[in-house]
Amino acid sequence: MADNYRLNIGSLRSDVNLTLHTHHAARIWMGRPKTDAKAGIIGLSGFCSIVNRMSRGAQQDDPYSDWWMINLEDKINESKDALKTIEDRLDTAMAELPPAITISNNLSIQPVSLPLFISNPLGFQAVYLLTNYDEIVRRILLAQHVGLIGRRDMEMWIDEGAAVLRKLFGLAQLYKYSGAARDDFAANNAKAEAARKMYERYGEIPQDILEGTRRSNFAPPITRGQPQTEQPDHFDEGAED
Repeated sequence: MADNYRLNIGSLRSDVNLTLHTHHAARIWMGRPKTDAKAGIIGLSGFCSIVNRMSRGAQQDDPYSDWWMINLEDKINESKDALKTIEDRLDTAMAELPPAITISNNLSIQPVSLPLFISNPLGFQAVYLLTNYDEIVRRILLAQHVGLIGRRDMEMWIDEGAAVLRKLFGLAQLYKYSGAARDDFAANNAKAEAARKMYERYGEIPQDILEGTRRSNFAPPITRGQPQTEQPDHFDEGAED
């Protein structure tokens, strides 16, 4: 049956907010601007900006953008495992709490609430890691406060969790839009040669990615539109490893 009605339905919208309870997680969110004395450290917003450009490159059939999205997805999964390792240590420490003692969650009396304007699923995956880190830091501080771990372990575990996220952000910073599409590689033209040279330090791109048979779970559909203009990163001097 033909639809005789034309409905003017607008785009879907929702408000997304992030609540953080620790200064440690807030610093990861913000990063650190470059100064004359110190190199810049990319924050979560900078990471999301890079991922957005990466997604646009993948949409325009750039195989290197696809490759880097896969690398980031793998790194995110690796980061989840690394944070889980810290959580397991915390579980072991917290198990030493006498059964006669109960402790409620330690939450900030004045948490920070941040609106999220993220247009890529990989960006949200990074946000989930940050919220996990925020919870881990709260638990670490609580464990140290009630004497279940020492200050040295507290500081070491907090720094270890922060390094997990900063290494993820640092990997994103290695991405550059190649300016070439898969048709260029099929033709083996100058654009393809320039792209290979840009990424030569990372070795040959895997053949299945070059052919487009393997893409990230979060890769956008390929549309082959006008090529994007590469924009420099605000934090171009590296995240801490």
